[in-house]
Amino acid sequence: MGDSDTQREERTGTHTGRRRRREHDATRIHVWGRRHQDMSAQEVTRTCRRTLPPECVLGQKADPVTPSTAPRDPAADTAHTQPLPCPLPVPRSGSMAVAAALGSLGAVALGTFVVALLLRWLWDALVAVTRFRATCRQLNKFPIPPWRNWLLGHTGMGRSTEEGLQQVDTLVAQYRHGCLWWGLPWLPVLRLFHPSTLRPLLSASAFVAPKDKIFYGFLKPWLGEGLLLSDGQRWARHRQLLTPAFHGDVLRNYLGIFNQSTRVLLAKWGAAAVAAGGGPVELEVLQPLSLLTLDTLQKCIFSHESHCQEQPSEYIQAILELSSLVVRRQFQPLLHPWWLYSLSSDGRRFARACATVHAFTADVVQRRRQALACLGHQAWLDGHRGRSMDFIDLLLLTKDENGHTLSDKDIAAEADTFMFEGHDTTASGLAWLFYNLAGHPEYQERCRQEVQELLAGRDSVDIEWEDLSQLPFTTMCIKESLRLHPPVTAVSRRCTKDIPLRDGRVIPKGVICLMSIYGTHHNPDLWPEPEVFNPLRFSLENSKGRSPSSFIPFSAGPRNCIGQSFAMAEMKVVVALTLSRFVLRRDTARPPPRRKPELILRAEDGLWLLLEPLVGVA
Repeated sequence: MGDSDTQREERTGTHTGRRRRREHDATRIHVWGRRHQDMSAQEVTRTCRRTLPPECVLGQKADPVTPSTAPRDPAADTAHTQPLPCPLPVPRSGSMAVAAALGSLGAVALGTFVVALLLRWLWDALVAVTRFRATCRQLNKFPIPPWRNWLLGHTGMGRSTEEGLQQVDTLVAQYRHGCLWWGLPWLPVLRLFHPSTLRPLLSASAFVAPKDKIFYGFLKPWLGEGLLLSDGQRWARHRQLLTPAFHGDVLRNYLGIFNQSTRVLLAKWGAAAVAAGGGPVELEVLQPLSLLTLDTLQKCIFSHESHCQEQPSEYIQAILELSSLVVRRQFQPLLHPWWLYSLSSDGRRFARACATVHAFTADVVQRRRQALACLGHQAWLDGHRGRSMDFIDLLLLTKDENGHTLSDKDIAAEADTFMFEGHDTTASGLAWLFYNLAGHPEYQERCRQEVQELLAGRDSVDIEWEDLSQLPFTTMCIKESLRLHPPVTAVSRRCTKDIPLRDGRVIPKGVICLMSIYGTHHNPDLWPEPEVFNPLRFSLENSKGRSPSSFIPFSAGPRNCIGQSFAMAEMKVVVALTLSRFVLRRDTARPPPRRKPELILRAEDGLWLLLEPLVGVA
């Protein structure tokens, strides 16, 4: 009995030890499985044989137990001599463990990320609120007109209507230098009407006072990175490269085009007068003047004869449609996001018109580039000897100080920009000039006499380059009309840093500044009786001591209109030739036109005038 009890205790101890070894080995298997979960089955087996006890590997016998003299239980022997299951399934359980661990870690990481993101957002919000409060403290020094309501601020008060311009007159009369508007409770806009507040912005570089992109961004798909929309170093480089293209020696060659296109328009008006019996004929003048300026620009930029004043042109119609669509979108806030606009019918029309314009411009530029490459620089110049080069030619040949030229894409963008900026603005200036002269027959007759004296004794009635300086009173009338009815009523800037004013106030960084050209031109502090058309304001004696920033139809400073000399020359030619053939009158039966400031200053129902051919003029 004693021996039997002793043997039983030994067997029990042996079984307990083996059970503990199996539990220990199982733990090792789990650890091993986590480390080797991506192994193939063969790799798992080889690693098992190297690292695990033999009894844990399929096909390996367990180490023999120390023999005992006691009888052995066959069932126990069978149970302990069979090999343990193969650990190949272990990686599966290890993968599950890893997945669980990764899930826990992922949850922790996601939580940490969300907390970090929330903290960053709170920090950014705190910084933004702090900056906004500092901006508000600086803006509180500017007068604020009564709000429309507590939520919308002044939103909706600045309308593109006759009433909107009359409201500007009221603001200027009360706030002579400028005032602060709140587009929304978080969108301040400074409206400026005086050289004291305008000059620091106008004289600032393109880096400090770039154009605000809220509205100008609508033009980006059409005009690209041309002078109007570019800023910073790109703008500075392009401005330097384009300036020679608007030199007087270049513009001189365009006078023939101005004369030719104007004669086409006058012939149409003459035919309309003949059809009306030879007497006065009532005509809307803005649309035909817009076609005239487009005609001259196509010839000056592309050397292309489109005959757009006499027959439809797909390219010209696309430009007119683009201008109309941009204006319409301006007053549809829901279509301001590009992704929504692109889904709308207007957005699809805009895309098609853009494609038409870009295809025409790119084709001209590519053909000229290929011709230049085939002929070579000198042969190209020799081929153009004796005839003027157009805008595309000049841009193809221009180089910066490093010898770099403009790319085809850059040239196309500048050509599209020139077409956009040069047609409607000049047409608007001419239409309102005709309207003002029609309302003041004494000034119109004085201009006509000036032109007739200039052309007396000539076989040709063309206006030459040297003649432009011989029309002083006509020039004064043009300037006074641009003051009273500026084609562009306002331009906007958004400063990249604080700009101090002379009176100690500061225009804060990031604030939109709406420089009101119309408001400045109608400021009683600068222009006594601002609503009166008086060309003598621009006589030499009356102009002395006047701030240059008080008359800014073409803006001023580094970012002034690069084509202002082109526009002034064209306007002088058109008005001189028109007055030499027609008398302009207003139709007293019509009410005064209601002004409509959009991209340019228009009239709601057009500008209608009576045109009567001069007696004895063919």
